[in-house]
Amino acid sequence: MPLLRIPRIPRIPRLPTRTAVAVVVAVLVLANLLDNRWAGSWILLTAVLTSAVLVGLLFWAGGGWPELGLGRHTLAAGARWGAALIGIVAAVYLCAALLPVTRGLFADQRTNALSGSEIAFKALVAVPVGTVLLEETAFRGVLFALLCRLRTATTAAVLSSVLFGLWHILPSLNLNEDKPTLGSVFGHSVAGAVLVDVGAVLFTAVAGCLLCWVRDRSGSLLAPMALHWAVNALGYAVGFLLR
Repeated sequence: MPLLRIPRIPRIPRLPTRTAVAVVVAVLVLANLLDNRWAGSWILLTAVLTSAVLVGLLFWAGGGWPELGLGRHTLAAGARWGAALIGIVAAVYLCAALLPVTRGLFADQRTNALSGSEIAFKALVAVPVGTVLLEETAFRGVLFALLCRLRTATTAAVLSSVLFGLWHILPSLNLNEDKPTLGSVFGHSVAGAVLVDVGAVLFTAVAGCLLCWVRDRSGSLLAPMALHWAVNALGYAVGFLLR
C-alpha cells in the first residue's frame, strides 16, 4: 500500500538585507506621514502596528531578538544601563530647572494648557508607546541591525541617525512657535521656522548617534529606550512643575 505523501509547504524566501532596509525606510515614511499629516490622533495605534511590521521585516530578513537588541542574555545589562541613564537625566533636569538661565527651556506651548492627568498620560503612555517604542525599534533596533550587516557599526550608527534626524522634519516645522525660547532667538518668520527645523534635524541626528552608542555599548535596546523616555517624559514633568 503506497504511503500517503504530505505536500511540503514551500518556505518563504529570506528577504535580502538591502531590500529589507529599503522596505523599512518606506514603512517609516508612511508612518511619519500618518502621524504628522493624515491621522495624528491614531499615533499610538500607528506606533504599535509599525513597530510590529518592522520587527517582522527583520525576522523575515533572517534576524531575531538578539540582533534586535532584546536577547534574553542582554536584558539585565540593558535594565541596569537604563536605570543609570534615567537617574543621570533626572539629575541634569533638576540642575537645569534650578538655574534661571536654563529654566525657560522647559516652556512649551504644546503642553502649557495640559492638566496634571494629561501630562501623566503623555509621560506614561504617549511617550513610551507613541514615541519611544516606534523610534527605538526602528532606528536603534531594526535599521541599526540591518545596516550593521552591510557596514561597520560606526557607519550603521551614522546612517540610522541621519534617517532619525530626517524623521523629525515634519514634527519640528512649528517648533519656533511651540518653544518661546526658540521663538525669541530665531523669530516667527518663515526663515526662522526653517532655521529651527534644520537645527532640530541636526540635533536629533546627533542624539541618534548617542543612542546608537548606548545601544551598542550596552548590547540591549532597553538602554536607549530608557534614555529616550527619560529625556522626553521627564521634560514634560519638569515643565509642568515649573509653571
